[in-house]
Amino acid sequence: MSSSTDNHQDIVAGLDIGTTKIACIVGRRNAQGKIEVLGMGKARSEGVTRGVVANIPRTVDSIKAAMNDAADMAGVIIETVHVGIAGQHIRSMQHRGMKMRQSIEEEISQKDIDQLIEESHRLVMPPGEEIIHVIPQEFIVDNEQGIPDPIGMSGIRLEANFHIISGQVTAARNINKCVHRAGLNVTGLILEPLASAEAVLSQQEKEAGVVLVDIGGGTTDIAIFLDNIIRHTAVIPFGGNVVTEDIRQGCGIMRDQAELLKTKFGSALGTENKENEVVCIPGLRGREPKEISLRMLAEVIQARMEEIIEHIHFEIRNSGLEKQLIAGIVLTGGGAQLKHLKHLVELLTGMDARIGYPNEHLGQSKIEAVTSPLFATGVGLVMKGFEHLDNAARPESTTESRRRQPSKVGAFSGI
Repeated sequence: MSSSTDNHQDIVAGLDIGTTKIACIVGRRNAQGKIEVLGMGKARSEGVTRGVVANIPRTVDSIKAAMNDAADMAGVIIETVHVGIAGQHIRSMQHRGMKMRQSIEEEISQKDIDQLIEESHRLVMPPGEEIIHVIPQEFIVDNEQGIPDPIGMSGIRLEANFHIISGQVTAARNINKCVHRAGLNVTGLILEPLASAEAVLSQQEKEAGVVLVDIGGGTTDIAIFLDNIIRHTAVIPFGGNVVTEDIRQGCGIMRDQAELLKTKFGSALGTENKENEVVCIPGLRGREPKEISLRMLAEVIQARMEEIIEHIHFEIRNSGLEKQLIAGIVLTGGGAQLKHLKHLVELLTGMDARIGYPNEHLGQSKIEAVTSPLFATGVGLVMKGFEHLDNAARPESTTESRRRQPSKVGAFSGI
């Protein structure tokens, strides 16, 4: 998928196609295995609604703008990218796969697991849906449960519990179409909360039980992990944009002004602002300027954020794991930058919360902005890219990695 002029340095690009922004991140792995960001491009997303492409030409223009900025900064030519997919069309389900083996003498190999995964990819889905990921959770060998990795064991009956993530065929095709029209090849479509989780969660958190909440512009993505296994995924069709819209309507101002108010002065807790704190908004074409109370602004934001947190809490209860998630909730994405959001989440869910920054897996970089929760998905997509490279390099690469392997090598060349 990628190779640079260095004889050992692979370079990977991740493309996060969001509702408010399209971000392209180019990175390489340093000697310590951390991601070193070489280039980053960000463009306003004009053609995406709630995570789904609604206008192809506009989306293509935004992708090109973000990609060109990232390529220029990194000094490379980008040919292939790992792309994130989200949107309210995403569904997840549990599936049990089973395979009878011929000989008890022969050890279980990667080939057996590949066949199980391949069969799960052939599951009959409702019309218009296709499988995006088949993620093995645990294996059962001759009724022996809870085996994380059965390779090397003996057994006739091999079973596996899978977490299957599916989405609309048209949504995936439209993303592919936009990326191809921007002159790029898609190495793999990756569910965005899985990428974000890669960037902001530690191994211990996944082991202890944690909820990743990625608050984007159009959607809020949820991924729940326990015992290092993904247990539940969901997409809530609300994000930061509905908060901006509420401010626009509640204060009677322009959308851009509402967005600026939210990011500069917004708070998720009304009680944190004094009654007499006001901000002045210039009037249109000589009209009188407007004075807006920061307490009122925070109350508008709090009302909508409470609704979004209620949806998140419902999904946590729905997973049946609420009492087992010791590491609580990790908030990331652009919406996680809202002041006092952590306190509101803790107040409404009774669970610990923290803001997730993609710092842990990042090496030294001159690009400061990339450590923001805003770019967690982009960093995660680059990390997933290296994971696929590693899988493809193994003698017996997994079905998932082969399925997503690129059509050609040399995706990048030094300029």
